[in-house]
Amino acid sequence: MTHTLRRAVLPLALLALAALAARPARAEEIFPLDQIKPGMKGTARTIFAGKEIESFDLEVIGVLRNLIGPKQDVILVRLLGEKTAYTGVVAGMSGSPVYIEGKLVGALAYRFGAFTREPIAGVTPIESMLRAAQEEPPPQSTAALGRYPLPEETSTALGLGHFSDRYLVPIETPLSFVGIHPRVVSRFSEELGRLGLLALQGGGTAVPENTSELLPGGAVAAALVTGDMGIASTCTITHRIGNQLFACGHPLFSYGDVRLPMARAEIVTTVASELSSFKIANLGELVGTFRQDRNSAIVGEVGPIPAMIPVDLTVAHRGRERQYHYQIFQHPKLSATLLNLTLFNGLFTLIESGEGLTYRVSGQMSLRGHDSIALDDMFSPTESAFPDAFRVASSVSQTFQRIFSNPFETPEIERITLRVELLPERRAVSIENAWVDKNDVRPGETIRVKVILRPYRGPRLVREIPIEIPPQAAKGNLRVLVSDALFLNRITRTMQLNFGLRLGRQLAPRVSSLEQLIALINRERRNDRLYVSLFQRTPTLLVEDKVLPSIPLSQMNVLNPRQTPGRTIVSYQSILNESSQPLGQVITGSRWLQVTVR
Repeated sequence: MTHTLRRAVLPLALLALAALAARPARAEEIFPLDQIKPGMKGTARTIFAGKEIESFDLEVIGVLRNLIGPKQDVILVRLLGEKTAYTGVVAGMSGSPVYIEGKLVGALAYRFGAFTREPIAGVTPIESMLRAAQEEPPPQSTAALGRYPLPEETSTALGLGHFSDRYLVPIETPLSFVGIHPRVVSRFSEELGRLGLLALQGGGTAVPENTSELLPGGAVAAALVTGDMGIASTCTITHRIGNQLFACGHPLFSYGDVRLPMARAEIVTTVASELSSFKIANLGELVGTFRQDRNSAIVGEVGPIPAMIPVDLTVAHRGRERQYHYQIFQHPKLSATLLNLTLFNGLFTLIESGEGLTYRVSGQMSLRGHDSIALDDMFSPTESAFPDAFRVASSVSQTFQRIFSNPFETPEIERITLRVELLPERRAVSIENAWVDKNDVRPGETIRVKVILRPYRGPRLVREIPIEIPPQAAKGNLRVLVSDALFLNRITRTMQLNFGLRLGRQLAPRVSSLEQLIALINRERRNDRLYVSLFQRTPTLLVEDKVLPSIPLSQMNVLNPRQTPGRTIVSYQSILNESSQPLGQVITGSRWLQVTVR
C-alpha cells in the first residue's frame, strides 16, 4: 500500500471505529410481566457516587394490578444488601433498571411514605414504559394526588400498621440549583414540591469527563434553567433503544408532549436520611430533548437541543453592575415560575440586610412577528416582612405569563432583556392634597390641577398637571380624580365589574388577538406616574381593546353588548380624559375633586 493510499484509508478507518463505539448496544431482552412471581431474585443498577454504575440485589414481593390506573401495574420489591439497608430508597434512584435472569423487568419508580422500616419499592414494568411514547397524558387528578393506597392484604402481609404508611408515592427527583441563593430555594421549595420535585441546595456544573454514560443505570438530567444560573432534575436511565432513552419510571410534571432539554449528569454523592435519602448531582452538557412526560416514563432522544427562552438580566447597585445570561425551559405551566425564581435570585444576591431599596425596572420582552412588550416600572420598599424584590420579580413574571399562556396563538419569545437599578433610598411620595385652578369650565378648555405631594422623609413638593375638558363633554358635573396607578386601575375595574354584576355574568377578556393583548399591556399604568382623570356619568363602551367614552345612543345600539357578549362591555361612567406626569418616584394615594361644565 502506498503512503498516499495509507493516508487516505486511515481517516476512514478511524471514522468507522468511532461510529462503532458510538453505536448504542442492542435492545435488551425483556422479562415478561406475566411471568413475575413472588420470591424471584433480581438486581437493579444505579449510581451512588461519581459515574460508576453499581448493582444491588432485590426480591419480588408481588404484582399490584392496575394500582396506578388502568393497565398501570406495579411490581413490589424489597431491596437487599448493606448499602440499600443504610440508604433506603433514594430520591434520584427512580428509573434504575431492574433485571431478573439478566432480562429487563422495569424501573424503580415508587416508594412508601417517610420513616419506613425497610427499603420496599415499586417497579414500573418496562412494557408500560415502552408505551409511554404513545399513551395519553394521565388525568390531572391522578397526577396531582400522587398517592396510591395498597390493597389491605398487601399492607397486612408487609406489617404496615398505620394507615398513613399504606401507600406508594413516586420517588422524588432531586432538583439541583446552580448559583441560586439558599433562601431563594427555600422560598420556592413548597411550590416545586407540589410538582414532585425535591428542591435541594447544592450541585454545580459537571466536568465533562465526570458525567456518566447515557446507558441503563446512568444518570440523566432534565434541564429547566441553563447558563449563569442552573436548575436541573435528575433521575436514572432505564432503557435505551438507539438514540431513544426511557427514564424515571414515573412522570416528571405530567405534561405529556414536551420539549425539555436533556443533559448529562454527575452524581456527587448519595446522602442517607431517615426522612428521605437523596442524590446530589452536578449538571453536565445538553445532549438532546425529552419529548414525552407520561405516566410511566419520560422519553428522550439524543440529538438536537430544544429552543429555550434567553434572559439577559442586569442588576445595578452602588455604582456596580452584575450581568446574568441564562435560558429557561419553555412551557406555559412552568416557565413563569422559573422566570420568577431566577429574577428574584438575581436581585436577592445584591440586597443588603435591612436596607430599604427602590427598584427601577426597564427592559423589554421581544416576540417574533409582534411588537415588543415594555417592562418599565418602579417599586418602593414596604413595611411588609415579605421581600420587596419578590414583588419586582413577580410583576415581570406575571406579564410573561399573560403573554406566554394567551389563548390566541403560541408566542415565540426571542429574548427577555431586563435592567433593574437598586436605588439606596425610599423614593416614594404620597398625595396629600389637590385642587383645580377654576371650578366652572367650558368644553375644550384646559384646566390646571395642582397637587401637593409628601415625600418619604423630605419637604413637600407641588406639581401642576394640565388636562383638557373634552369638546364633547356634556353640561353638568365632572369628577376629577388625582391618583396613583393602582387606585385608578381599581376604579376602572370596579366600573366594569359593577356592570357585569348587573348583567348577572362574568365579563370576558376584552381582547381577541395577541397583538391586542400586547397593546393593552403596553398601555398599562406605571407606579412612578401621577394621574389626573376626568369622569362623567355617561355610558362608555369597551370594544375588545378599544375604549369609546360618552358614546352616542345611535352607536350604542349598533354595538349592543347583549348581541356580542364578552367582546363588548358597557360602563355607566366614562373616563373623558386622562393625563399623567412621570415623577421618578413611586406615587400612592388619591383625591377626588369636582368641576362644573357650563
